[in-house]
Amino acid sequence: MTNRYIEKLRRFASLDEEDIAELTRATAKPRTVGARQDLIREGDRPGPVFVILEGWAFRYKILPSGTRQVLAYLMPGDSCDLHIGLLAEMDHSIQTVTKARVATIDRATMDGIFDRSRGVAKAMYIGQMVDEGTMRAWITSMGRRTSVERVAHLMSELYLRARNIGLTDETHLELPLSQTLLADSLGMTAVHLNRVLKKLRLAEAMTLQRGSLTITDPLKLAQIAGFDENYLHRRLRQAA
Repeated sequence: MTNRYIEKLRRFASLDEEDIAELTRATAKPRTVGARQDLIREGDRPGPVFVILEGWAFRYKILPSGTRQVLAYLMPGDSCDLHIGLLAEMDHSIQTVTKARVATIDRATMDGIFDRSRGVAKAMYIGQMVDEGTMRAWITSMGRRTSVERVAHLMSELYLRARNIGLTDETHLELPLSQTLLADSLGMTAVHLNRVLKKLRLAEAMTLQRGSLTITDPLKLAQIAGFDENYLHRRLRQAA
């Protein structure tokens, strides 16, 4: 079975056979976690690094009013909180969207891999930089993009990220995100999001229906969003 975590790191830096063997051992005993289960909660003591091998998860915060803000989506191959162990407690929560296979790498093991392998350390740092670039893109969307641009941008990002890791090679993607979850990502109500999705459908740019995303016209969707994929740094490995 393909280890998407190792495949992701190999796109960022050269890994030798020992690097791959260490990462394989570190992620060899994943656990199965049901959908909508917290992996860790805000206020908890940070522990191991979580690695999503299969399934989807998301970062979120709950406001005092009880409303939720989704901060990021995690796909197969993504890892969580490389340096969060330096903090006294978690400042956000992480929950599965779907049933998932999640490996945990304890701090001592992770530190040892870092010390022994410059390639793995470089790949993980680059991965963290990509995560930070994605966060900046989300902040820009929330602050300056219109609601239509915001939705188009997120759909473009999720589709491209999924395509990068082989979840689809077509214009169709099984997207296991409810409209409520997407609305909490975009700072909208579900009703407002539904109106925006209708506009994008009538523009013949994309269709989102029952967990299925179809990009009808990728170029048009990117133009509506003002989407520039540079923050995902897909060319880093080739330039290294």
